[in-house]
Amino acid sequence: MLTGKQKRFLRSKAHHLNPIFQVGKGGVNENMIKQVGEALEARELLKVTILQNCEDDRDTVAEQLVKGTKAELVQVIGNIIVLYKESKENKQIELP
Repeated sequence: MLTGKQKRFLRSKAHHLNPIFQVGKGGVNENMIKQVGEALEARELLKVTILQNCEDDRDTVAEQLVKGTKAELVQVIGNIIVLYKESKENKQIELP
């Protein structure tokens, strides 16, 4: 579980990142969860964009991604979700 200070730190790190995944009409599926999990292992921190044609609301999408990847939800702002998961092999971010 992340503290407020850690979330603030991660939000500042994520500000400059570009979203690498988009959730569209199909919603969240097993393949997407697997790919997001692999990307989190490589990067630790990433953004996911929710497209206009997505049928699920953003909180549902965020919850599905967090459960599926066992990541921490840093922020949901507008149609962007920021996720963090500590990498086992590529540790890059040192939390305060």
